[in-house]
Amino acid sequence: MEEASLMADLERFLEDRCLSVLNLPQKGRSLFATRGFRPGEVILSQKPYICVPNNNNNNTSSSSESRCDGCFKTNDNNLKRCSGCQVVWYCGSSCQKSEWKLHRHECKALSTLDKEKRKFVTPTIRLMVKLYIKRNLQNEKVLPVTTTDNYSLVEALVSHMSEIDEKQMLLYAQMANLVNLILQLPSVDLREIAENFSKFSCNAHTICDSELRPQGIGLFPFVSIINHSCSPNAILVFEEQMAVVRAIDKIPKDSEITISYIETAGSTLTRQKSLKEQYLFHCQCARCNNFGKPHDIEESAILEGYRCADEKCTGFLLRDPEEKGFVCQKCLLLRSKEEVKKLASEVKRVSENAPASPSAENKQGAIELYKTIEKLQVTLYNSFSITLMRTREKLLKMLMDVESWREALNYCRLIVPVYQRVYPATHPLIGLQFYTQGKLEWLLGETKEAVSSLTKAFDVLRISHGTSTPFMKELSAKLEEARAEASYIDRQTYNDDN
Repeated sequence: MEEASLMADLERFLEDRCLSVLNLPQKGRSLFATRGFRPGEVILSQKPYICVPNNNNNNTSSSSESRCDGCFKTNDNNLKRCSGCQVVWYCGSSCQKSEWKLHRHECKALSTLDKEKRKFVTPTIRLMVKLYIKRNLQNEKVLPVTTTDNYSLVEALVSHMSEIDEKQMLLYAQMANLVNLILQLPSVDLREIAENFSKFSCNAHTICDSELRPQGIGLFPFVSIINHSCSPNAILVFEEQMAVVRAIDKIPKDSEITISYIETAGSTLTRQKSLKEQYLFHCQCARCNNFGKPHDIEESAILEGYRCADEKCTGFLLRDPEEKGFVCQKCLLLRSKEEVKKLASEVKRVSENAPASPSAENKQGAIELYKTIEKLQVTLYNSFSITLMRTREKLLKMLMDVESWREALNYCRLIVPVYQRVYPATHPLIGLQFYTQGKLEWLLGETKEAVSSLTKAFDVLRISHGTSTPFMKELSAKLEEARAEASYIDRQTYNDDN
């Protein structure tokens, strides 16, 4: 398909979906709505140009640690390695057949590597290998070229090569050498491979399941046109490997469509640092433009600052102009630098011993350690602290792993109000937390509370996830079952009273 023809098809594709692409100063290509979109409406969807699951490709990895290359499913006893390359896994013949047109070439290339070198074939390396194999197959007309599935869209992605430091450039060069060794294609230029690695860094997306758990990475060049905002009006979710962009707010006609590239819970400085390091740009969204204003200062102090020395006070602290410590902006009580420093040092000391991913046999010890950390953090940080929230998230997960349901529910109820403070009302993390809370309440016999939580979960998640996915159908079925049980309990209570 010729480039001029592709561009004409792309314009028609956009027009049919009531979208347009404009070039904005300092932003480049940007996606705009040519009609209004309601919350929950699908704005666009795209299959990946290429994608790979998050697999550890060393020789010790087992099927329980790996994912199928076709469907990304894991923990399946039926997962088997590709007998040729010994790198890729499949859950069955159906997925293997669906991937074979591309993988047969990748398999041949990977098979030339010795076992030691195969350890270095990370998902990102595989993504690059698949990129060039697919490009060549499309050039040779073995695979079809379509409006949204063609290499010219990859070429149009921004790489930010001029802004990359020497250390990062050296890493890309080393990765490019490995890719070149695997592909053994004389037409492939090492600098071009390095530039594409830079494009991956800025444009590849983490593919997550319905509960936002990472499963793999993919390149969606059309979705990559959408710019970032720390207060986005749309969200990117995945239905299997399909990227789906939905409106999470009312989007008026002629408005730019934005999604968030990063975790938005945090101060403006934290968000700006994350964007600069990962995506190499300075955000100028409405939220970031409030930097230094009273509301932004207050929000930063609440999310990342300290709590008042008076346990009953809910005020936030700012640094004392005389550098004696931190002053509560509500009751004006001073908290000394020495006290804060001592507590912060103790939190750091204990946290250094906390395992990021505790083993099954050490789970209970890890729980007790994280409880100690939480207890210290409660005395140091504001109740809406992001740091405290992250500790409670870890505790919630571990408590659910050991089936300590009541304690897990208690932590879940502590996390929900913080999520509601730090995320927009339609953010899926709020819905997923209500979903977890509802399941725990139902399990513990709190049926009425479960109905309330599951209803809140459904109301949020139908905006971000739609209503037709298997996950949402399962949530809907759980909600109806809980409602039926609550109704039965009410009837029984009425009959007993009469």
